[in-house]
Amino acid sequence: MQFIVPQIALILPFIVTSVLADYVIVPGASWTDTSGTVIQGHGAGILTVGDEFYWFGEDKADNSYLFSAVTCYKSTDLLSWERQNDALTPINGTMISTADVVERPKVVYNKKNSEYVMWFHSDNADYSAAMVGVATSETPCGPYAYKASWKPLGADSRDMSIYQDDDENQTAYLLYASDNNVDFKISVLDQNYYNVTALASEIPNINLEAPGIVKKDSIYYLIASHTSGWAPNPNKWFSTTSLYSNWSTQNDIAPEATNTYFSQNAYDFPLGPNAIYMGDRWRPDVLGSSTYIWLPLDWSTGVPQLVWADVWSIDLAAGTYTVATGTTYQAEDGVLGGGAEIFNNTAYSGGEAVGWLGEGGTVTLNNVQGNGQGQWVSLYYANGDSTWRNTTVSVNGGPTILVDQPNTGGPLVILSVPVKLDLRLGSNSITFAINQTTYAGDLDRIIVYNQG
Repeated sequence: MQFIVPQIALILPFIVTSVLADYVIVPGASWTDTSGTVIQGHGAGILTVGDEFYWFGEDKADNSYLFSAVTCYKSTDLLSWERQNDALTPINGTMISTADVVERPKVVYNKKNSEYVMWFHSDNADYSAAMVGVATSETPCGPYAYKASWKPLGADSRDMSIYQDDDENQTAYLLYASDNNVDFKISVLDQNYYNVTALASEIPNINLEAPGIVKKDSIYYLIASHTSGWAPNPNKWFSTTSLYSNWSTQNDIAPEATNTYFSQNAYDFPLGPNAIYMGDRWRPDVLGSSTYIWLPLDWSTGVPQLVWADVWSIDLAAGTYTVATGTTYQAEDGVLGGGAEIFNNTAYSGGEAVGWLGEGGTVTLNNVQGNGQGQWVSLYYANGDSTWRNTTVSVNGGPTILVDQPNTGGPLVILSVPVKLDLRLGSNSITFAINQTTYAGDLDRIIVYNQG
């Protein structure tokens, strides 16, 4: 698949697609597998086996939050993903029936037993059970044999993850929201990875979920969101030198106003001196259309910070990433139509943006240079509503493409969303919000990338 990543002062998630001409990550795009089918890998967990990667996630193709399957995808480059058999499927009369909830599957390899062990949030439809579940397999994608669901150490467990340390014994830990999501706990797994044995550490009265841990230079970094249902919030990082000691105070991994570029942490994949933040951009009304926001998690400042990138690439061998550059076209330089107006504010790039788009208001950007090969274009916009908007895009007077625009958290918070456009070689005209009967977000600028 191809990834798509938007860039901005405040930005939106990545998009991944199966176009193989350029291997890039595009946050917020609709990613597809090698068959061209939309990837259903929500609440992701990544397992590395030799030079292969396995992506486990929740299948939400039916748009329900109830259990359908834990999917398994295989890749050798983290970009092109081939769907395998489902790793875990419903079993009537158990806690993993189609009337129950199975979320955030994470798989680790147990060297002692030569066995793959899957942990997941196991719950009932009203989220009152608050358990963990475990299943096992002799192969990475399974199918996995369900063992049981229970409350670890007798306490609640909702959003969770598994962290396997790099010590000699490969000690593994359960990271979980507990006590009605009020307290966050880390407990030690037994040698088989079948259960927990003791509480290692706790962050009380914090309301955390969606956890992951990355270890850098002998320091453990916990990445997690707060609790706001399906809506995004500013994800945080905490640090400690021992999983059995006190954690630092919380800090933002991205500009607070962006709500983590409208995403929630799912998994944090080490990449050389840095990592890849792998998040979800949830759409609770159509869960199967929720997209993925994968971004560089960079330590160059000494602490973990997300790097917004509309389009970016990775070099696994070198453990590095590269953010693509593009050509910027300011919305206020376009030709306005209908009721469209220019807004002035220092929050906008160049101090201006175009508003009142839709309901007859349009803006056309002329002389946009294309390469004739299909290109990613990022739309930087503000949507101060509490719900998603969308905008139409037409190239050279052609048919319109509808692009979704999540709410940005405020009228002066700028995010970006990607769209793949067929621009002819040389000059092009792109019109926004034409034939649109609803209001679009205010358009700040677009960035055109050569990558397709």
